[in-house]
Amino acid sequence: MNAESRNIGDAHPVIRQLDEAAINRIAAGEVVERPASAVKELVENALDAGARRISVDYADGGKTLIRVTDDGCGMAGADLPLAISRHATSKIDGSDLLNIHSFGFRGEALPSLGAVGRLSITSRAAGQEGARIAVEGGRISPVTPAALSRGTVVELRELFYATPARLKFLRSDRAEAQAIGEVVRRLAMAEPFVNFRLTDVSGGGEGRVLFRADAGSGDLFDALHGRLATVLGAEFAENALRLDVDRDGLRLTGYAALPTYSRGSSVQQYLFVNGRPVQDRMLLGALRAAYFDFLSRDRHPAAALFLTCDPQMVDVNVHPAKSEVRFRDPALARGLIVSGIRQALAGAGHRASTTVAQATLGAFRPEPAGPGVQPTPSRVYQMDRPSQGAIRAAYQWQAPIPAQDLAPGFAEAPSARVEPVAETGAESRPLGAARAQVHENYIIAQTDRGIVIVDQHAAHERLVYERLKHQMAEKGVAAQALLIPEIVEVGEAGAARLLEIAEDLQRLGLSLEPFGPGAIVVRETPAALGEVDARGLVRDILDDLEDLGQSQTVQARIEAVLSRMACHGSVRSGRQMRAEEMNALLREMEATPHSGQCNHGRPTYVELRLSDIERLFGRT
Repeated sequence: MNAESRNIGDAHPVIRQLDEAAINRIAAGEVVERPASAVKELVENALDAGARRISVDYADGGKTLIRVTDDGCGMAGADLPLAISRHATSKIDGSDLLNIHSFGFRGEALPSLGAVGRLSITSRAAGQEGARIAVEGGRISPVTPAALSRGTVVELRELFYATPARLKFLRSDRAEAQAIGEVVRRLAMAEPFVNFRLTDVSGGGEGRVLFRADAGSGDLFDALHGRLATVLGAEFAENALRLDVDRDGLRLTGYAALPTYSRGSSVQQYLFVNGRPVQDRMLLGALRAAYFDFLSRDRHPAAALFLTCDPQMVDVNVHPAKSEVRFRDPALARGLIVSGIRQALAGAGHRASTTVAQATLGAFRPEPAGPGVQPTPSRVYQMDRPSQGAIRAAYQWQAPIPAQDLAPGFAEAPSARVEPVAETGAESRPLGAARAQVHENYIIAQTDRGIVIVDQHAAHERLVYERLKHQMAEKGVAAQALLIPEIVEVGEAGAARLLEIAEDLQRLGLSLEPFGPGAIVVRETPAALGEVDARGLVRDILDDLEDLGQSQTVQARIEAVLSRMACHGSVRSGRQMRAEEMNALLREMEATPHSGQCNHGRPTYVELRLSDIERLFGRT
């Protein structure tokens, strides 16, 4: 490196005290990354003030205007200069940074916003007169009287006008607006008893309301379920499982979707710790681990999880934007998420998502005749339900004709096998009674409210897989001793990580022992894996531990073998099944957890309600 590239020259450097404006601009670079960051800080302040109604207005993606209005406790005029001072806050007294019950506590947001934009605060506390203060590029104006009924209005104009270089790093107005919407939706999920409204006022006028969530009613779960339906959609709410488990002072609540309601990306994964939205790799890894036995690698679960604990159990002061947390016992939080979700999935039994039936009905509907041609509405026929006599007469008319009486050209083999139903009263069961088998792979069952179409191979594959897993859990995983133990160099830190979970790996058939500094020796591997690359397996486990804090590698590989065994040992497509076999399969599906999806996360059956079927044929 030559002398010209050095950061500090040969002259003796002078240590200077930065002025307040420079300090605030530097802090703003950490706290206010984009307009969405400013919205997050201002809405969190409103929530900390006890607001029950919060309105967020923005223009041009938040670059020219952000306005947050709330009906919280407000501030007195004498407190406004202190509110925009650095490290001034009403949330904590500074004596205990691990006992934080509010969103904000650092006292950096308002002075940072005032340092890089044109900020004004209008507020009125109970029993006080309204007051207003303005800050432009760090220059504070005197407090002036203002008219306001209650609460606070914070208006931020021309964000980053004092640091124009930051404007070059912002994305398009559309992208910044989407980020603002995501922030508001996350905070709306965290506070289901608060009214939220998001409005785009670009171009002036009253603007366009983009998001609105009314305050929920009832208990916490009722309000949260309604809020999630508003934010994530009714389909998520219909296909989500309620979570409410606790362990050692840590409680997990929220909703996790069925595996058959998986997504193509992780966009519907929301985590909250003590009501605070967070992005935590360890928690996201635990969510993924809870579903790894039910989803393929290219599918992602959907969930809104809320972890609640004593503030002393979690440190939120590890990131300027407070988007990361550190648990005192991370294994407890990770284990609670995995066990809580798996318990809920097991309780769901054979249930599959309603979107499967909706997609099926959509596939049944006819397409338009050509490009640009609007489909004509189907004709509706008003028909009464026939009497029993008419039904009997129709059955006689529809009875099969003996083969010798068939006209030439009508002697083909039927495409569907129909047998008498050996089981009586089965229509009242969830999966009904088998009526037919079509294409030697799909079972048609009749329920008291519609029909069920079952993929016999996928369903039986899941049943066999669950049976094999149950046997493995009861008898353990058989291990095979290596003729020549494998020595793997992983470094001292890697060896320590692996030996911490050595007991867990032993239960899965993988035996590890220390072998000098920075090395471990592999003496046994799971017998189900056959010949295995022990060195590669250990390194994969270590990569998972470093990335996610946990590893499911060994268990995943063992269960992948069980899945292949289940595939080969299940009823194959093309096999004709008797009525009693089909009904036995339906009954076992009802009694087996997770039977609503195959080993790859695809649905094993589709349920169509009679009302939906009648609508397809124009019956009302």
